[in-house]
Amino acid sequence: MRALTFYRFLLLLYCVGLSVSLCGPAFAHASDRGHVLLLPTQYYVLGGALAVAVSFLALAFLPARPLLRLAAWRVTFLRIPFDGRTGISFASFLFLSALVYAGLWGSRDPLANPLPLVVWTLFWVGLTLAHGLFGNLWGWVNPWYGLWRLLVRLGLPEKGSFRLPARLAYRPAVLMLFAFAWFELVYIAPDDPARLAIAVFIYWFFTFAGICLFGFEVWTARMEFLSVFFRLLSRLSIFEAKRECHGFRLFLCVPGGKLTSIEPLPPSGVAFLLLALSSVSFDGFMRTFLWLGTIGINPLEFPGRSAVVAQNTFGLLAMFLALGTLFALATWAGERLAGGRGWLRASGLLVWSIVPIALAYHFSHYLTALLVDGQYALASFSDPFFKGWDLFGTAIPHVQAGIVLGADSAWVIWNAQALAIIAGHVLAVILAHGIASRLYGSGRRANLSQLPMTVLMIGYTIFGLWLLSTPTAG
Repeated sequence: MRALTFYRFLLLLYCVGLSVSLCGPAFAHASDRGHVLLLPTQYYVLGGALAVAVSFLALAFLPARPLLRLAAWRVTFLRIPFDGRTGISFASFLFLSALVYAGLWGSRDPLANPLPLVVWTLFWVGLTLAHGLFGNLWGWVNPWYGLWRLLVRLGLPEKGSFRLPARLAYRPAVLMLFAFAWFELVYIAPDDPARLAIAVFIYWFFTFAGICLFGFEVWTARMEFLSVFFRLLSRLSIFEAKRECHGFRLFLCVPGGKLTSIEPLPPSGVAFLLLALSSVSFDGFMRTFLWLGTIGINPLEFPGRSAVVAQNTFGLLAMFLALGTLFALATWAGERLAGGRGWLRASGLLVWSIVPIALAYHFSHYLTALLVDGQYALASFSDPFFKGWDLFGTAIPHVQAGIVLGADSAWVIWNAQALAIIAGHVLAVILAHGIASRLYGSGRRANLSQLPMTVLMIGYTIFGLWLLSTPTAG
């Protein structure tokens, strides 16, 4: 009997050892939520919906002219007597080259290699939020402008040798944004440093070739999706830069003030902004028990990203089409109520009110990742090649993941997220009201046109707050 028990014990050890030996590396995604915030969601949802509704009712009884005058307010904040974009961009290119090198030959741990931490945390989260506050920083720090200016001085045609068809509009940027969202949300290992390094290099080379062939201004205006995304998002910032003879003049303005006097976007531009919002929303939705149950996955036994590639690809596309359909119906219904005849122009203008919602969702969804993975990013700078260095005194032991754990932290974080979503939707209602007043002239027609859009924004507020509070997996 003892011999039989001993052999069973040996068999158990063998099976455990075999299982461990067959395990491969697990890649974490930088934006995954680390805890479930079980707070009284119903009160937040009710309060958020009421805030958006009350904002619409208050604006309905206020004249539009003071709002438009406030949006047009500008005051000189700073003069920059030089154009330093070439030097800053060239430094950005060198920094990106070092990151790609670290991705290919550094640690395979995505929480130790600086490339995935910089791309998914400091860049996609931190820099995006900075654009909503400070303006188009990407125009200065992109990794192509400096090298392109150098080639122009050596004889490369500044406007390129070829011309892009105007009918393309923003369609290439929409496709590139969808590919980026798919790589981040659906691809099996977006944080694998080597794979990410190859993807970054391919995109950098593709973009630089397009800039050389078609010119920097044309290519970044309609083809390079990051330039398009950051430029559109920067319209919300409190700063506005205007070029002068020997530099730039920086103006201070109200948040979103630049959006009330902007030109309408073409349908492909509308699609671009809606895709930016829907992709962040699906990033949260695809981890909910509701979505996992819908595609037949047990949330408590998540099989890994490779098992849901097809389902999540369909879900990402479906979320975009659903939001696009709802937005089209809301603007069409508003146009009919107001008695207008230019639905495409109305949708091209009103889509600008989506910008503060997109920024609010970005902040709320990625806040915990920024707080924790941002520390890992700083730690990776001290040891970029995982050799035991501590160049800046920010090595791994200094990372405090507990900043997002515990009841007190959960309460503060959830309230910050909820406040951001509610504030984003309220600002969207204000912007939509100002845009509609400019579009229709009559206050009554503007108010009627905004009824369907306000209903859509209330619904999206409820959806966003539910996403923050519902349990997730995967």
